[in-house]
Amino acid sequence: MNRILLLCLFIIFSACKNEKQAEKENRVQPEIEYTSVTIEPILENNSLSIRAIEIIGNNLAFAANNATFGMYNFNNKNWRTNNQKYDTLVPEFRAVASTDNDFFMLSVGSPALLYKTGDSGAMELVYKEEHEKAFYDAMAFWNNEEGIAMGDPTDNCISIIITRNGGKTWEKLNCDVLPEVIEGEAAFAASNSNIAIEGDNTWILTGGMKSRIYFSPDKGKTWEVYNTPLIDGEATTGGYSMDFYDENFGIIIGGDYTKPNGNTGNKTITKNGGKTWELIAEGQEPGYKSSVRFVPNGGGEKIIATGFSGISYSKDSGKTWEEISKEGFYTLRFRNDSVAYAAGKGRIAKLNFTQ
Repeated sequence: MNRILLLCLFIIFSACKNEKQAEKENRVQPEIEYTSVTIEPILENNSLSIRAIEIIGNNLAFAANNATFGMYNFNNKNWRTNNQKYDTLVPEFRAVASTDNDFFMLSVGSPALLYKTGDSGAMELVYKEEHEKAFYDAMAFWNNEEGIAMGDPTDNCISIIITRNGGKTWEKLNCDVLPEVIEGEAAFAASNSNIAIEGDNTWILTGGMKSRIYFSPDKGKTWEVYNTPLIDGEATTGGYSMDFYDENFGIIIGGDYTKPNGNTGNKTITKNGGKTWELIAEGQEPGYKSSVRFVPNGGGEKIIATGFSGISYSKDSGKTWEEISKEGFYTLRFRNDSVAYAAGKGRIAKLNFTQ
């Protein structure tokens, strides 16, 4: 089974570039405004909690709890799934990423386990961290050679590991090159969206007792940190998800998942690349959400936010929102302007946004 799945992965990656170009050519024009969403389940398994998905060309990849990972083909609508245990351990994966050549998945908890597709016919373990505080939250790539993952502090800085050789090896940054963490500052492995990348620019979102933005202009070589006005002070408060439309305009959403109706201090935008942030839609819906994404080709005006309480839509850069579905998901990724895929408790679904 491993060989079959890995063969499919390599075939998929080789076709990604042409498929992505085709998707761009078929995108819906920006003047389309959503009024509703149709939700079509494509995977249902009550034993799974799925917080990490990635669209790879004409396929959707995921990794989840119960050591489970897999890939769905949009054309033939077939799933291929498998399990990746470590000795007797059953990892929970909450971060995934890809290059043109490989698929990566990263577990939470200790030991932290990072796997990539390999030539041997099985997923290859390329990084392991056994620190008792190890807990990684998100992962992304700048290009086919350079990638980054972030996690909670194990010392006096957040955890950041970087690869410069296509994911074959990873090195953890020393705290000497990172800003000092504030006591109680960590991150939420809620939707694999604590990292945003635009060109060489990288933003990392933290939460908990303090919700801040770590910024690097040079693919992780140097770092500075900016404050946000998000609600904080508790282990469950702060920013849960971040997205940037371009190198200047970004959005964060979050709140407190134990108080999902709370709608103050949970939505903020930046217009200067994360240096300063301003709260939006204060005292207005939506409340807590775990995933936020700009609609592709939407001019930075159209935004979708989702959480276990439902799906909300803004058409004015987050100033106002409307709920378009009460169905809950943890994380969401767009395939094009009108189609997205979302995952959550026990399922993955295709979302068709309509006028």
